[in-house]
Amino acid sequence: MDVISDKSTQPLSANLYADLQADILSGEFPDNSKLTEQVICKKYNVSRTPVREAFRQLEADGLIENVPNRGAYVTALSKRDISDLFDLRSLFEVQAIEWAIKRMTSDDIDALRETVEFMEFYTLRGDIEKVLMFNSQFHSILYQGTKDRMIQKTLSTYQTYLKHSAPAKTYTGDYLKIILEEHKAIFDAVESKNPAAGRKAMEYHMEQSKLRRMSNYF
Repeated sequence: MDVISDKSTQPLSANLYADLQADILSGEFPDNSKLTEQVICKKYNVSRTPVREAFRQLEADGLIENVPNRGAYVTALSKRDISDLFDLRSLFEVQAIEWAIKRMTSDDIDALRETVEFMEFYTLRGDIEKVLMFNSQFHSILYQGTKDRMIQKTLSTYQTYLKHSAPAKTYTGDYLKIILEEHKAIFDAVESKNPAAGRKAMEYHMEQSKLRRMSNYF
């Protein structure tokens, strides 16, 4: 399974939209800062047409606001927005794990097992970047395993927003081991086809994920 999509195969406007979205969420463009077509064209080396399309998409996302006679302004996510996103994601993740357990094929489960094995391998090596990459892939496999397009799209969007809006973090020595164990518990429920255990493991993982993230805002 591909971990990262090949941006070279995507339309220029889609690439620009993804780049702008990540830069807004990460704070490179601060809240209430003005975005002009001229500045974006120069910064990303693109023409005005993909910029206008990207602006339309970002406005639909609520990440920029077009003020009449003034232009486009960034509307960054607040701490409360992030907290609410975690709560919404938790609701959908819990439903997703129940559906995934009931609907995943043996190939899906094999792919999930392989992802957990990669997480364990890179945890032992202390490679945070790789562990987080396979962490995202683990959840993506579960989303696909639901066989439901809407929940896949919704959770993928939440995952993107939370990933790019994460503040700078210093990871403790036990962090990787902790998230590995949480993912192993989820996988065990999938492998044993136990929806109740899956819901419990996912609820705990989402609760702990929120606590870990929100503690970085204080």
